[in-house]
Amino acid sequence: MQIIAVSIVDLFLISESESFQDWSMGEVVFCSPNPQAFSSIVQQHLSKTKADALLFWDSSFPLPSTNLVEQLLSSTSDVWHAGLKLGLSGKPEIINYVSPTWMLNRDPDPDQEATSWRLSLRACLFRTEVLRQMGGPDPAFETLDCAGLELGFRCIRAGVFMRYVPDLLPTVSEQHSEEIPLLDQLRFVRLGFDRKWVKWASFRRFFDKPQELFSIIRAQKEIQDTAVQKTKTIYKRTLPDSVKLQHARVSVLIPTIRRYPYLRTLLSQLREQTIIPHEIIVVDQTPQSERDLDLPKDFGDLPVRWIYLDQAGQCSSRNKGLKKASGDFILFVDDDDEVPPDLIERHLENLFLYQCSVSSGVALEPGQKELPEDFRFLRLSDVFPTNNTMIRKGILEKSGLFDLAYDHGQRADHDLGMRLYLAGEMMVLDPSICVLHHHAPMGGLREHKARVDTYAKSRTSVSHFSLLTVSDLYLAKRYFTPSQVKHMQFINLLGTFSFHGSGWRKFAKAWVALFSLPKNIHILNKRGRVADQWLHTYPQIPFEQLGDLP
Repeated sequence: MQIIAVSIVDLFLISESESFQDWSMGEVVFCSPNPQAFSSIVQQHLSKTKADALLFWDSSFPLPSTNLVEQLLSSTSDVWHAGLKLGLSGKPEIINYVSPTWMLNRDPDPDQEATSWRLSLRACLFRTEVLRQMGGPDPAFETLDCAGLELGFRCIRAGVFMRYVPDLLPTVSEQHSEEIPLLDQLRFVRLGFDRKWVKWASFRRFFDKPQELFSIIRAQKEIQDTAVQKTKTIYKRTLPDSVKLQHARVSVLIPTIRRYPYLRTLLSQLREQTIIPHEIIVVDQTPQSERDLDLPKDFGDLPVRWIYLDQAGQCSSRNKGLKKASGDFILFVDDDDEVPPDLIERHLENLFLYQCSVSSGVALEPGQKELPEDFRFLRLSDVFPTNNTMIRKGILEKSGLFDLAYDHGQRADHDLGMRLYLAGEMMVLDPSICVLHHHAPMGGLREHKARVDTYAKSRTSVSHFSLLTVSDLYLAKRYFTPSQVKHMQFINLLGTFSFHGSGWRKFAKAWVALFSLPKNIHILNKRGRVADQWLHTYPQIPFEQLGDLP
C-alpha cells in the first residue's frame, strides 16, 4: 500500500557546490561538509523551520523515497541513519579505551536494522524536535564523521530512540568514511565522559602507539585550552495521554531456591496486579527435603504452574520455564522482588506504545528511596535485568534461550540482552518501573558463591578487590574483539586503586593495590584461560522448541 506524504521534511544536501535536486517534501538547503559551516547552517535553519523532520544527505547518494521517509516517521523512533553502511562501525577507535565492552559499542551486522548510535550526517533523518532539544553537531570538530558520531552518542545517552536502517541507503559504492584525527577523538571523549578519562585515553593511546607521543601531548594541550560546552541534556519525549492495551497473555517466570518467605510476598503481590497474569511459572530448585508443600494450596486461586528441579541452576531453570510458558509475553522477576500492582500493565504499555520487543525496569535496593536524578529517563536499553523485564516470547526464536555457561554465575541476563540487541530487537529501559530487590542472604547465585566479589565491597575495603569474573570475561570474549577485552582488563585493574573513604585510607588502598598488581594480573590471566575453555565447552546457544510462538 502506498503511503501518502503528509510530513514536511527539509533536505540538507551536503556538497562542495550547489547542484539541483528535486525534493517534494520540503525545502532544500545546501551545506558544506565542513563541520563549522554545517553546524552554523543547521542552527540557523532550526530557528525558522516548521518542518517535522530534517534529512541530511550526501549529494552523491541517490535520495531515499518519500514513502520510506514517511514510513520511518510513522514509527516510534526519533533518528534513523545509515552510518554502519558508510564505514563508521567501531569508530571512533578511542572509545575502546573508555567503554570497550559496553553493549552498544558492539555494532550489529550492517545488513541488520538495529539500534545504533554510529551516526553518519551524510545519510540520516532527524525529527526536528530532537535537534531543537539536543542541539546540532559540535562545530569544533575537524571532521564531519566525528561530529556525527558525537551527536549520535550524545543523543542515545539522552534517551533519543536511534535506529540504523540499511534500507535508507540500499546501495553505496564506497564507505565514504574519513580518517578521524587524534584531536577529534580526544574531544569526543572529553564531551562524553569525565575529564579523567581524557587522561586515561591519552595514556592508553601512548601505551599502544608510543610513536604518537608528541601528537598526544599537543592534542591534550589543545583540548585543555579549548572551551568545552558539556551539558547533561535529557530528551523530553511527547507521550499520548493513554495507551490502548491489546489483549495480552503474560507468563510470569520465577525461579526460586530456599526463599519461600520472599516468594510468598511476591505471589501475594501478583495476586493484586491490575492486569492478572495468564500464568505464573515457578521453577523450584529447593532440595526435596526443604520444600514448602503448602505453597500450592495457599495460592490455589492463582494460575500457578509449579515445576520442581532437583539440580539448581539459574539458566537451566529459566529455560525450563520458558519451554513450558504458553503466554505471548514473558515477565522475568526474581523471587526476592517486591513489585508494584501495575507492574504488568506498565510493561505492556511500553511494548505497545513504542512497538518494541523488550521493556525493562530497574530495581531499588532496600533503604534506597529513589534513583539518582540523572538516571530517571526513558531510553533505549543497554541492559537486560531478569528481575524486572518483559519480552515478547516470539523473539526468543531469533536470539535463543539462556546460555548454560552462566548457570552458576553472573551475566546470563546481559548475554541474552546482547543477542536480542544484535538480532535487531528494540529494547526500552524505563526507570519509572521499579521493583524492590531484597538481595536475600540465601538462595539465588549465593548458592554458588557468585556474589562474593562485589564492586561496592571493593570500594570500602582496603584489602578487597573486585576483579573480573570468568563469566565477565566469557561474555566479553564471545561478543568483543581481543583488543577490546584487553582494554576491559586494563580498566578493571585501574579500578582496583579506587576507594571511597578518607584521604589516608585512599593512600593505603593505592599502595595495597600497587603491591597486589602482579597477583591481580595473574588472577585475571588465569580466569581468561578458563573463559577460553568455556568458549569451546559452550559453543552453541540453546535454540530449543518453545511451543506455539506468536
